[in-house]
Amino acid sequence: MVPTPPQDKDFPWWLVIIAMTGLYLFWQVLSAETYALVLRTLAKGIWITVMVTIVAYSLACLLGLGLALAQLSGSLILRQAARLYVEVMRGIPIIVLLLYVAFVLAPATVEALNWVLAKLGRDPILSRDFPLLWRAVIALTLAYASFLSEIFRAGLLSVDKGQIEAGEALGLNRWHRFRFIVFPQAFKVILPPLGNDFVAMVKDSSLVSVLGVSDITQLGKVTAAGNFRYLETYNVVALIYLTITIGLSLFLRNIEQRLRQRTER
Repeated sequence: MVPTPPQDKDFPWWLVIIAMTGLYLFWQVLSAETYALVLRTLAKGIWITVMVTIVAYSLACLLGLGLALAQLSGSLILRQAARLYVEVMRGIPIIVLLLYVAFVLAPATVEALNWVLAKLGRDPILSRDFPLLWRAVIALTLAYASFLSEIFRAGLLSVDKGQIEAGEALGLNRWHRFRFIVFPQAFKVILPPLGNDFVAMVKDSSLVSVLGVSDITQLGKVTAAGNFRYLETYNVVALIYLTITIGLSLFLRNIEQRLRQRTER
């Protein structure tokens, strides 16, 4: 039986304080014309932030899982290639990677693809001017995949080898052992850090503003430059991000507690 952490028994006074403060701030925002105008403007960027986060994180999870499996594979080439990718990507700041992907890697890839198509006698299918939004998504995917791969790898290694051998003795093939034995147990281990990285992705998605993508941060910069209300504008920007990240944290914590309760049963 897994013991319940002491903090789970505490009354969430911190949540009460945050909720009351948030309601008061939203009331101030909606009741003041300047704040309300800023909020209406920034609200247009919320769906961009949410879309970038969900798409980039989903792709990063798939790539990260593939990298983790490659690092644990029996092939030396796959292990070394995956390790090389992880170490290189973890060593580059995300903002630098965003700029590199947007203005170097993406155009070069499109140019190379179109050159190959030209050699095959086919028309180009991509333009070098494809949207900066998708260049930002690619950059965040490449960056976060390296971090998520380490989370997946640690979770997969946490599964007892005896259970894997038992599944092999029952005649389960490699895919079935992974699907029914390894991954369900590893998921309980990797869920908390995956949740933390998802929240971090929401905040790091603000970096796409350096490419001019109209997310919350970019609209905040443009709005503040136009109305010179820097205090009011960035207060609203911070409030929106706090609402999203705290809401996600509470949702993920609820999922963790439900999984823990099932384990205790």
